[in-house]
Amino acid sequence: MKTLYFYLAMFAAIFTVSAANADVTIEMLNKRDDGAKMVYSQDITRIEVGEIITWVPTSKGHNVEFIAGPDGWKKPKKSKLNKVVEMRFDTPGVYLYQCSPHKTMGMIAIVVVGDGDNDISKAKVKGKSKKKLKALLGEL
Repeated sequence: MKTLYFYLAMFAAIFTVSAANADVTIEMLNKRDDGAKMVYSQDITRIEVGEIITWVPTSKGHNVEFIAGPDGWKKPKKSKLNKVVEMRFDTPGVYLYQCSPHKTMGMIAIVVVGDGDNDISKAKVKGKSKKKLKALLGEL
């Protein structure tokens, strides 16, 4: 019986570690399956502190540029076009990012890390991104 408990404990430990490190991949797209154009594969991504997001340019001409985040967070440089971007989120909060070439077309998205509750509603966005940001904030 001790052996069974040992294996159950080991299984639980492995599963917990795997679940805790459930990193996310987001694609940069010209068109998503739902018909939306100039978008990321996820409009809102929820992760835990310490997790990593990898952005993959499956369509050419896209990048990742962060424009808002929680207090005390160091804003990274915008990525180069057509490059894979990987970022670990160690600070809880709400982050807003965009594709620099397509920001006026509404190519923005949000990352919520942990119990993120900072206000990004005053972030400066242009064109269709204004309406999209308002809609995304309504979903949080």
